[in-house]
Amino acid sequence: MGRGKIAIRRIENLANRQVTFCKRRNGLLKKTRELSILCDAEIGLIVFSSTGKLYEYASTSMKSVIEHYYKQNEDSSQLMDHASAIKREAESLRHHLHHLQECHRKLMGEELSGLGINELQHLENQLKMGLTNVRIRKDQTLRDEIRELHEKGSLLQKENEEFHKKIDLIHKENAELEKVIEARHEDEENARSNPSCSIRYGYDHIAEPILNLQQSQPQPQYSEPPTERMNLGHSLKLLI
Repeated sequence: MGRGKIAIRRIENLANRQVTFCKRRNGLLKKTRELSILCDAEIGLIVFSSTGKLYEYASTSMKSVIEHYYKQNEDSSQLMDHASAIKREAESLRHHLHHLQECHRKLMGEELSGLGINELQHLENQLKMGLTNVRIRKDQTLRDEIRELHEKGSLLQKENEEFHKKIDLIHKENAELEKVIEARHEDEENARSNPSCSIRYGYDHIAEPILNLQQSQPQPQYSEPPTERMNLGHSLKLLI
C-alpha cells in the first residue's frame, strides 16, 4: 500500500509534532542547500521552532542576505510609491480634463438646461472676459505686424535709395563715355572731309627725301663717241 495523504493541519500530539518538525526541517535545509548550489542563488533561511529555538541557513552570510532583502524591499516600496504617485497624478489630470471639456461645452452653448441664474451669469462674465482678452490679443498682434511692416518698408526705402545712387553713377559714366565716343567720331569725320590735305602732307614728306636723294647722286658722264654708242646698242638688240 502506498503512503496515505497527510492532512495539512496542526499536529496535536507533541511528540509527533516534534518528530515531524525535525524531519521536515532537515529536508527543508537540504533542499535549500541544493537550490543554492545548483542554481547559484543567494538564499537565507530562518526557522523558529515552537519552543523559540532558531535554525538558519545562508548561502553566503545571513547579514548580507538580510541587507539585500531590505534594499530590494526599499526599492520595491519606492517603485510602488512612484507608481501610486503617477496613478494619482493621472487621475487628477483626467478629472481636470473632464472639467475643462464640460466648461468648453458650456461656453459653446451646450448643456445649459440644468444651469441656474448665478451659473449663467458667471458663464456670461467668462464669455465677456474671454472676448475682451481676444480683442486685446488681436490688437497686439496687429500692432506687431504693423511695426514689422514699417521696419521692412524702411529697409526697402534704404535699399531703393542705394539703387538710385548706383543708377545715377552709371548714368554719369555713360554720359562721359558718350562724350568720348562723340569726340572720336568728330575726329574721324574731320579726317574724312579733308583727305587732300592729308595726302599732300604725306606726299610732301615722301618727296623731300627723294629729291634730296636725286640731288646727292652724281650725274653720269658719257665720254664715248656716238658711233660706239650706236654699235653697243645694236649688239644689245642682237643679244635680245
